[in-house]
Amino acid sequence: MASLKIQFGKKLKQLRSEKGITQEELAAKTDLTVESISNMERGKFGPKFDNLEKIADVLGVEVKWLFDF
Repeated sequence: MASLKIQFGKKLKQLRSEKGITQEELAAKTDLTVESISNMERGKFGPKFDNLEKIADVLGVEVKWLFDF
C-alpha cells in the first residue's frame, strides 16, 4: 500500500487538475510556494494542518475529501 503522503499527493493533484488550477495558482492562493505544492503532489511531504484548510478552501472541497482515496 502506498504511503499516506503519496496517496494524499495523488488526490491533491487530481482535485487541482479537475478544478483547472495550476500549481502556481494554488501556491499563490494558499500563500505556499510552488515547490511546496509540487513536493506534496509527489509525496515528498504532507501539508501542515493550517495549510490543509487553505488548500481545501481554494479547491472548494471539505478537508476530508483530500483524504478520500
